[in-house]
Amino acid sequence: MKSAGGSHTGTGTWLVQRASAVALAFALPVLGLYILAALPADYAAWRALFAPLAWRAALVLTAAALALHAWVGMRDIFMDYVRPTGLRLALYLAVIAILAGSVAVLAASLGSLA
Repeated sequence: MKSAGGSHTGTGTWLVQRASAVALAFALPVLGLYILAALPADYAAWRALFAPLAWRAALVLTAAALALHAWVGMRDIFMDYVRPTGLRLALYLAVIAILAGSVAVLAASLGSLA
């Protein structure tokens, strides 16, 4: 049986942090250029901009990568600097709720465009 501690417990989270950073480094400029090329001025233009399913999916996946990246960073900060276990757990739950809720609201908003 594996022990809960060890010298390699942070390797997985380190890889998640780096993989999400690479995904964001690719996706954010592409999405930014896509929006800048269209320069939507009103609601109808914004709606048409994200009408293609591929762009809606790309935006949701980018938001999920950003949330995952933020979660790993916040979790590490809380582990390092917040000593009371109850407070740390409350902060974990608050950050998870905010990040997951943000991605869910984005997905629901983009889903209503179909």
